[in-house]
Amino acid sequence: MLKRSFKLKIILPTIAVFTVLVVIINVFLSLRFTEISSDLINDKLNANANSLSLFLDTGRANSRTAAVSMSRYPNAVNAIKEKNHDELLYIFTLAHDLYSVNYFTITDEKGIVLARTHDPDNFGDSVINQQNVYDAINGKTSSYFEEGTVVKVSVRTGAPVYDTDGTLVGVVSAGVRFDTENTVRDLKDHLNSDVIIYFGNVRIASTITGSGQSIVGEHMDPYITDIVIGKRTEYSGEANVMGEKYIAFYKPLLNAQGEAFATFFTGLPTRDLTERSNMSIRDGIVLGLTGLAISILLLYLIISRISKPIIVLSNNMTHIADGNLTVDIDTKREDEIGTLGRSLQKIANTLHKLLEEIKYMLAEHERGNIDHHLNADDFNGGYKTLAKDILALATVSTTDKLTGIPNRRSFDNRLDLEWNRAKRDKTPLSLLMMDIDNFKVYNDAFGHQQGDLALQTIAASISHLLKRSTDFVARWGGEEFTCLLPVTDIKHAVSVAENIRLGIEKTVIPCIDERADKITVSIGVNTLIPTSGCTVKSFIAGADAALYKAKEKGRNITAAAEDAKDV
Repeated sequence: MLKRSFKLKIILPTIAVFTVLVVIINVFLSLRFTEISSDLINDKLNANANSLSLFLDTGRANSRTAAVSMSRYPNAVNAIKEKNHDELLYIFTLAHDLYSVNYFTITDEKGIVLARTHDPDNFGDSVINQQNVYDAINGKTSSYFEEGTVVKVSVRTGAPVYDTDGTLVGVVSAGVRFDTENTVRDLKDHLNSDVIIYFGNVRIASTITGSGQSIVGEHMDPYITDIVIGKRTEYSGEANVMGEKYIAFYKPLLNAQGEAFATFFTGLPTRDLTERSNMSIRDGIVLGLTGLAISILLLYLIISRISKPIIVLSNNMTHIADGNLTVDIDTKREDEIGTLGRSLQKIANTLHKLLEEIKYMLAEHERGNIDHHLNADDFNGGYKTLAKDILALATVSTTDKLTGIPNRRSFDNRLDLEWNRAKRDKTPLSLLMMDIDNFKVYNDAFGHQQGDLALQTIAASISHLLKRSTDFVARWGGEEFTCLLPVTDIKHAVSVAENIRLGIEKTVIPCIDERADKITVSIGVNTLIPTSGCTVKSFIAGADAALYKAKEKGRNITAAAEDAKDV
């Protein structure tokens, strides 16, 4: 109903206007030849400029996607850690077509090349001078248009590669080449115009042919060179190419230092434009003679065309509603549809950013880093409220509801993180297993409400008694608590345990029943330096055995595991 009403409001008054316009166009079309030709040229140049920019942006996006994705691919990370040249060539060569890139350069954490897919036999040199590699070594993913010797014109993205413990092990640099004959041929098919790529001011790839072959090695016009390379400015207008006049557009490429090192040319010979303009005039005359007879059909097609961007935008909104936040939205229009498109793009970008931050936060929590949270202040309005709600849910998933300290899941993740770190650094790791003495009797005597109060008080006391920020306390389950003490030998671990035991012994439990103001704990301590010959399961079992020994000796006692004495 809405669509029909929209068309009727346009078609009926336009029929009358169309009749008048047909007469005016037929009378003045020849007089306006120059203006029409100029409009055609400008429209073509603008379309080519936009398409060329989109082509370059697509190359940059492909290189970024390839670098970031491969920097997180486990097989690739392992091959980089092992500096396995042949495995790297195999893995990354297969990834070319997957990510629509031409080459990968893989380095270690110091920028030394481990493998190049475009030059397999050349490796071992340093490329830290490449800005994208330098940025990646310093933790930043960046993309730049860059010049080189083998690959003269390309866009490259460098992404850091981290080990599971967060250690930088290398850099993945992905590149899309623009200096090939395939590039200019593809662009010509897309733009329907001739294409040239200059390196400096020297032509290195071209669709303009002579004797059946593309002409390369020629120099750009000095006047245009000064504008495009010297002043780093785009140029639109006439140009002399191989003795023929062109209406052309020149776009400089700037490297990481802001220098113009290459130029893209796209243009049409003026003779072709003249022929196209004359053809347009002839077609206009024919259209004028037959326009009245087919005006209704044409108007219907026009209205359908007007409706097309609205339909496309509606489809974009449907895709976003279905969860596809990377849909390509036209944001270049300078009308209401363009404004709506930009607003929709902003919504998609915000949701995408929020989802990425949530994924990263959850990944960090799985690694045991429960201190990492998304920053709700990065968002506005309702998105900020949503981010805060998600942050609260993430906190609930890693926190014991009763005591407010980390839960068993958080402990398991943290233990895995500290175990691997201690194993790598060959440092002692200590574990305290704590059990409230006679807690079942306490619960039965004073009720579960008093028991919960005791659990909350003891959890707060243990957290207060731990002095180092790296020490980690969690509720193991029921009346059991556990503490993880990184870089702590058995002597200091027992000392910390005794400090906790004595502190709890002196703690007064807020009580519902005045008889229930005291409670004690028994503690088992285990310490070891993780090696390939021991497991997390045996580590926990040692602390459990020590706790059992403390219980056997009469409770309210700290006992160390027997094997821990040798650490």
